[in-house]
Amino acid sequence: MQHWIELFITQIKETSPLQWIATVFGMAEVLLAKRNNILLYPAGIIGIVLSLYLLVDVKLYAEAALNMYYLIMSIYGWIYWTRKRDEPPVQISYANRSEWIVTLAISLGGWAVLYLLLKYFTPSDVPILDSFVSSTAWAGMWLLARRKIENWVLLNISNFVAVPLLFYKGLPLFACLTIFLFVVAIFGFFDWKKKLDGKINIAVQ
Repeated sequence: MQHWIELFITQIKETSPLQWIATVFGMAEVLLAKRNNILLYPAGIIGIVLSLYLLVDVKLYAEAALNMYYLIMSIYGWIYWTRKRDEPPVQISYANRSEWIVTLAISLGGWAVLYLLLKYFTPSDVPILDSFVSSTAWAGMWLLARRKIENWVLLNISNFVAVPLLFYKGLPLFACLTIFLFVVAIFGFFDWKKKLDGKINIAVQ
């Protein structure tokens, strides 16, 4: 135990300013998402761009690709949430059957494709975990962009596996950020559920 504590302290001391900045914007993004605030997207975009360099530097190629996907989905989500001026904003809702099919396709299909790419075309030493973290997060981000409550579940599956992976790769702040994201996602799920169930009850009445 003492060894791991000392290793963590050493990693924190060696953490670059860029990782600190990226972590702050990552925290801002998830807190804004929990509050259902559209400003999560500009905050997220800044954090994503900063994270890309760091992830490539430690050869987490699938997570770097995931951040590219985050960037695209953040732009898409930003547009989708605002919609046109003469249309109401998109409301929180549960995913329907077709959306679950897309979610599973992204998760499982993405895992298989990313694993093969990492194993045979990159020097990655963690292709299974790296690809799994990325594919489940891809699915979660797609659901978030469509304002589906299940996004929190998929994102936390990804977060759960990502934490030990990031510590292993010497990115302690990103690992701690992911733990923070995991906890906030739990509260985010119940906050969204309360809002959604309230709207459903009003509609029934």
